[in-house]
Amino acid sequence: MKEQVALSAAQAEALLEELVRIKSTSGDERRSVEFLVDSMRSFGLETSIDEAGNAVGWRAGDAIGGAPWRDLILLGHIDTFPGNPPVRREGDLLYGRGSVDAKGPLAAFVVAVANAPSIPPGVRVMVAGAVEEESATSRGARHLAATLRPAACIIGEPSRWDGVTLGYKGRAIVRYELDRGCSHSAGPEESAADSFVRWWHEVCRDVRTLSPDDNGVFHRVQAGLRDVNTDGDGLRERIEAAAGFRLPPGVAGAQIEEICRRHAGPASIRVSGVEVAHVEPRSSPVASALTAAIRSMGGVPRTQVKTGTADLNVVAPVWNCPIAAYGPGDSSLDHTPDEHVSMTDYHRAIGVLGRAVGIIVDRM
Repeated sequence: MKEQVALSAAQAEALLEELVRIKSTSGDERRSVEFLVDSMRSFGLETSIDEAGNAVGWRAGDAIGGAPWRDLILLGHIDTFPGNPPVRREGDLLYGRGSVDAKGPLAAFVVAVANAPSIPPGVRVMVAGAVEEESATSRGARHLAATLRPAACIIGEPSRWDGVTLGYKGRAIVRYELDRGCSHSAGPEESAADSFVRWWHEVCRDVRTLSPDDNGVFHRVQAGLRDVNTDGDGLRERIEAAAGFRLPPGVAGAQIEEICRRHAGPASIRVSGVEVAHVEPRSSPVASALTAAIRSMGGVPRTQVKTGTADLNVVAPVWNCPIAAYGPGDSSLDHTPDEHVSMTDYHRAIGVLGRAVGIIVDRM
């Protein structure tokens, strides 16, 4: 077993700042993964880079004979949304891509696990920096979902230091493509663009019927166009468009696909990135451990659900274990040029995680 290294506040800040400085747009994470693995190893964790390219570190208690480990996994993601705003410190604030989404939570995971005083026998606490979370592929999380069976999980996403995220909406991405011969603009035939506009209005009308009770945006299907492109050479005209649908609990991607195909006519429809909504109860052991830890740090815990998706959507249906999302940072800054995290909140989150990990593993 490696010797434990207690990290100072300065070391914790240096870890996050260097992690943010290393560019790791989704699909190009290798250098950041190698840095994180080297850092975790220097902090006393056992480490590896798995087959998907995820950075993985762990600490374990004494083995109990040949019994399998009871795992708590702290699953963050190391990739970021595109864009490279300057990395800088301004007083308490660290600016840069990933400072909030989601290298801040990931670095807090590493520090909390490195500083945990002890791990009970038979228990292993793992940190994973997953790749491609910002892509519909979610390659890192899908690999972990297929190869691990943890007893509990904390997902690394910004919730502010005193917030706990209980669930995320589902998702479906639909690609519409229509290629047809040109017709005179004064004639009765629809143009490709007209056909698409009619299709979109009919789809939006029908998806609204899937969630008629308006109990807030989390419980509604949200439909939005991602891009629309038209082209033509005088003989043929073509339109391609992508639409995204955010799905509340109880609405399946197959229902969205059926509606989109029903109104498509000669257009082709391709569906990808389907995820199922997942919401944990407030009484979930992971959520209750996090809220207890926030109270012990003097905070008033808030629970919330989010309209986006996260790796929680990927792993929760497979692992079927207590799960919640937590991490420092304001999620309204995700993907923005002004993305930044408060170092005060980062340190508070490290404290919350350390206490929550202790509560969870003592109950495992």
